[in-house]
Amino acid sequence: MINKNAGKKWPWIIGISTLIVIGFAVATIKVAVNNPVEMSEYGMQGYHEYDNNVNDIINAKIQFDKKYTIAFLTPQITDKASVLVYTIKDKSGNPIEDANVSVVLTRPDTCKLDIALNTPTVEKGIYTFKAIDLPKVGRWDIMAKITISENQRYYNLKADTRNPNTFEF
Repeated sequence: MINKNAGKKWPWIIGISTLIVIGFAVATIKVAVNNPVEMSEYGMQGYHEYDNNVNDIINAKIQFDKKYTIAFLTPQITDKASVLVYTIKDKSGNPIEDANVSVVLTRPDTCKLDIALNTPTVEKGIYTFKAIDLPKVGRWDIMAKITISENQRYYNLKADTRNPNTFEF
């Protein structure tokens, strides 16, 4: 015996499948709107600008490293009263007093909590920024731009307030 209703189910299957695909598309758009992509600030500039100038940035780092050394002296980043300290010396070990050091603390997932630090106190080549309270515990990127006359270098670190041993250069 032949089933006379066999051909009537295909339009329903196609219609329901189309509605499911449209539903997934709407859900994908809703998730994308609620969770926008953050612009990368690696190198303290937009990623398009960074990509366009990457060779110049790398060459500037090489030239800077031939003349100067930088060290991050802060033992641990905490969510309360963190003090960022850098030391800058020339290759002979003499402290550098006239560097322009600007720092941005940022979360890897959002730029909304960025904290910019621009005026350190300087003593014997040690650049100390005022104590800051971080608005959120967890992972933070510490991005510094150091400029000495025509020499410039970016010095980026990753830290976690929950674990003092989590530090990445």
